Amino acid sequence: MNKNSYSNSYKEAGVDVTAGYRSVELMKQYVARTKTAGVLSGIGGFGGLFKPDFSGMQEPVLVSGTDGVGTKLKVAFLMDKHDTVGVDCVAMCVNDVLCCGAQPLFFLDYIATGRNYPEKTATIVSGIAEGCVQAESALVGGETAEHPGLMPDEEYDLAGFSVGIVDRAKMIDGSKVKAGDVIVGLQSSGVHSNGFSLVRRVLGVDETSVQRYVPELGMTLGEALLTPTKIYVKSMKQLMHTVEVKAVSHVTGGGFYENVPRMLQPGMTANIRLSAIEELPIFSLIQQTGKISDRDMYNTFNMGIGMCCVVSPEDADTAVQTLCAAGEKASVIGEIAAGEDGVVLC
Repeated sequence: MNKNSYSNSYKEAGVDVTAGYRSVELMKQYVARTKTAGVLSGIGGFGGLFKPDFSGMQEPVLVSGTDGVGTKLKVAFLMDKHDTVGVDCVAMCVNDVLCCGAQPLFFLDYIATGRNYPEKTATIVSGIAEGCVQAESALVGGETAEHPGLMPDEEYDLAGFSVGIVDRAKMIDGSKVKAGDVIVGLQSSGVHSNGFSLVRRVLGVDETSVQRYVPELGMTLGEALLTPTKIYVKSMKQLMHTVEVKAVSHVTGGGFYENVPRMLQPGMTANIRLSAIEELPIFSLIQQTGKISDRDMYNTFNMGIGMCCVVSPEDADTAVQTLCAAGEKASVIGEIAAGEDGVVLC
């Protein structure tokens, strides 16, 4: 900790630089969990240093992705629980990087606070570190910024970005997809980190409701909503080593209607069989309480499928078996056909 750097004037203006130093000291133990072979520096410098391993690659391509947690943070504030939203932040980035066939290498975060409480900040970073461990990705740096007057003292915003790598010859871009290929869906862990503005309005999320036990969920509403976004890195890595994966879609904001077509080339349509999707109880609760149409539900939420990929029909059984052996709940949920509809839910 830097014992010589402090400013009483800046502290009186709402920024305590010594709290920032304390935060860094507290989070070091969590960052250490994420160290991988490529890491060349610790946190605290002006940049994170990482040496990628290009062995076995003819034409390495870096792939980057960035995202935040969104208004799911409001639930964390109400529950005063801050050790899981970091997993969401990592997941939203690394799952995107996966869609190109890339393996995440390293991650950086950005935490903006109304007031920096070192223990709370360290707790947030513990979740980020857990997400990085799940993603086999190093946490090489980040930034904590104190913004008095811009947001309430007890609140914060959280964002980050991931950098991954893939050999250009092994990039996944949907160009090999053809009619007759099958779509394999990987089950989500819940709402993940999208659509929470609608969730909060429909379910009346407040200090009282988040503590209410909901029998059909088997937990309190707040616990269900804070369930971290599933990170698919390890299982998808295994899948890509086992069969040819032709396309991948991370089902995030915009649900099926926006995200599934993004993995396809023009002239291809994904036919999704709704009967093949196990709708999670949280989505039934949201839809019934808010009287939301099927179209709006599938255009907002993942509805129980957090990621889907396209493989040849002869590889379908192997793909499902591989994913299940890796700990996923996976199944064939549709097929590819010629057409310009993008996605058809039937």
